[in-house]
Amino acid sequence: MSVAFAGKSTTSSSREAGPLRVMVVDDSVVIRGLISRWIGAEHDMEVAASLRTGLEAVNQIERINPDVAVLDIEMPELDGISALPQLLAKKRDLVIIMASTLTRRNAEISFKALSLGAADYIPKPESTRETSAADVFHHDLIQKIRHLGARLRRKTAVASPPLAPASPAAPAARAPAVTRPAAPAPAPAVSALSSGSLTTRPFSTQAPKVLLIGSSTGGPQALMALVTELGPVIDRFPVLITQHMPPTFTTILAEHLARSSRRPAAEAVDGEPVKPGRIYLAPGGKHMRVVRSGAEAAIALDDGPAVNFCKPAVDPLFTSAIDIWHGNILSVILTGMGSDGMRGGKDIVAAGGSVIAQDEASSVVWGMPGAAANAGICAAILPLNQIGAKVNRLFTGDRS
Repeated sequence: MSVAFAGKSTTSSSREAGPLRVMVVDDSVVIRGLISRWIGAEHDMEVAASLRTGLEAVNQIERINPDVAVLDIEMPELDGISALPQLLAKKRDLVIIMASTLTRRNAEISFKALSLGAADYIPKPESTRETSAADVFHHDLIQKIRHLGARLRRKTAVASPPLAPASPAAPAARAPAVTRPAAPAPAPAVSALSSGSLTTRPFSTQAPKVLLIGSSTGGPQALMALVTELGPVIDRFPVLITQHMPPTFTTILAEHLARSSRRPAAEAVDGEPVKPGRIYLAPGGKHMRVVRSGAEAAIALDDGPAVNFCKPAVDPLFTSAIDIWHGNILSVILTGMGSDGMRGGKDIVAAGGSVIAQDEASSVVWGMPGAAANAGICAAILPLNQIGAKVNRLFTGDRS
């Protein structure tokens, strides 16, 4: 058995200001060592344990008490998808990031893991000898651990207020080893605006003729929920989506979007015309833009450098659409790390279009929508479950 522990088990409440504790679970000693070195080099995280199988993780989770687990899919004794629900049953606030190589089977399993409670996924490079692939894996993994772990701690802090002093008749109970967050309260209609720190602008007076959507971490779940409500818009207008996601994963996401929306959805193809009645998804590893082809709009894919550390990126789609639809654009920025979509959103607003951002309470990570909201370019900042209805009203003439 190959098990390595770092540090002592600590309760959630006593380490709120300490480094994030990360459990690495992978049957490859090379991958475990690589990830452990990367985590150990960060000031705000530490390796809580390095384990070889899902069974070891399930048996040791209560002793290790990590904040985040990086969980491989293919392992002996107990694979990642089987270990996932058992880990969450023992520690329901655990942030689990699934790690897998880029195969269709693993991509399908990763999507299933999201539905079972995994916070996110990350593709592992086929070989760690390929420097560029390893660098991307390194950057993305550390960012996911940091941002998803920080969100967990904010939720735990809100869900676990200080205990009131005990009355003489009721002695104070000992704090549990693991803090369990309360069920989330219903999301407010507008996030953070009540504090006065954010401002919104009026919606465009120009009727939208296209819907553009950008998303990243947490995006697959958000997109599948959103498109179920957009049938009337999809039937009459083109819908173009950029989700930060690698190849193979976007193929499967498009299939899920087609099932959720009951409308045609597919990875976009270079040169194809943009028509109402279907969803166009940027394929993994390519930027998706729109260009004019005669009297029509057409898809243009390119293999240029990453934008905002992403490929595909949202900004190229948003900015290119202005040449086609000018101010008749409605764009939606959903959950995700970073600020991709904010600059393109600024360009859309300057051209006369509108931007809606998902609110913080319903976002897995309030990076991309938060950047747009803080830039003052949004006409609305809404919880996910209110965005679909708002989009439908805007495409039928509502301008408020």
